[in-house]
Amino acid sequence: MNRRRHATAAITMICALTVLASPALTLQAAAAPLPPPPPKKSLEEVRKEIDTLYRQAAVATDAYNLAEEKTKEQSAEIVRVAVMIVEGREKIEALKARAGATARAQYRNGGLPDGAQLVLTNDPQLFLDNAGRLKAGAKATTDLLGEMTRTQAQLDVYAKDAGVNWTKLEANRVRQAQAKKEIDGKIAAAKKLESELAAEERERLRRLEEQALSRAQTTWLGTGVLAGLKGDATPEAKKAIAFATAQIGKPYVWGAEGPDSYDCSGLTQLAWGTAGRPIPRTSQEQWRLLPRVDIKDMRPGDLIVYFKDASHIGMYVGNGTMVHAPRPGRNVTLAGAGSMEILGVVRPT
Repeated sequence: MNRRRHATAAITMICALTVLASPALTLQAAAAPLPPPPPKKSLEEVRKEIDTLYRQAAVATDAYNLAEEKTKEQSAEIVRVAVMIVEGREKIEALKARAGATARAQYRNGGLPDGAQLVLTNDPQLFLDNAGRLKAGAKATTDLLGEMTRTQAQLDVYAKDAGVNWTKLEANRVRQAQAKKEIDGKIAAAKKLESELAAEERERLRRLEEQALSRAQTTWLGTGVLAGLKGDATPEAKKAIAFATAQIGKPYVWGAEGPDSYDCSGLTQLAWGTAGRPIPRTSQEQWRLLPRVDIKDMRPGDLIVYFKDASHIGMYVGNGTMVHAPRPGRNVTLAGAGSMEILGVVRPT
């Protein structure tokens, strides 16, 4: 009994101590310092992050535009093949009608063609006169069967081509959808970063952007690159420049090809198209397919391709200046030709 009373008393004491200690523990936990908030990004860091997001959107825009061009090509090819299939089927039907007429004529003559009836005569001269006709008739029948076989083979090829082009069309549509999703995501992220800034900070951000471009242009001009530029614009280049500069003030919209808005390569493509020189749709394709020239040989009307991934392009207009559609939230404008990292120069003419 004594042992049981001692045990009960001990348990009671432990419970009491626990109750008394609980508030202190709670206060101690409440007093524990919270982890420090992440350091606020500087405006320069925000500027670089926004610039990166828009650059990534530009790359995705090129992918979208290329997929769109391929989709147009495949759609046109499918229409062309469909027309050829229809024409081929009509030709097959016509050939079958001719073959049927020949078969019916032979049936009426006891299974022999008209020429054979003429050959089976006792008149030697009539036999000689009509032997050639029989030979020509046999050749015509052989040619008819051969033409039917060739036409059917062509139809099989056309059907296969239609299937291949349809598969490519669907693949390009998938690529378009993926690129659009990426573009929208990057632009939304960039706009969100900018929207979180106060009005004064947004204005400072714009000035920082202008200062960064100005520093790059000053550095580029400091190399003496303009000293050796002597080329004059061709008549076609003058037309392209006149068109591009007339678009100044119109907004950048990704995937836009005018007339109310443009992306960078949409502007250069339409400008040179207006001058009578069709060029590829995307900045990457313009860089890949157009003739390249050395910067020291650059002349007005040439296209300057920017960044290692050829994700931006502008048109050189002379005096170290180019016209371009910069990015979402900006309008077509004049800028320093060296205000961004130059990959190279191409010449549409």
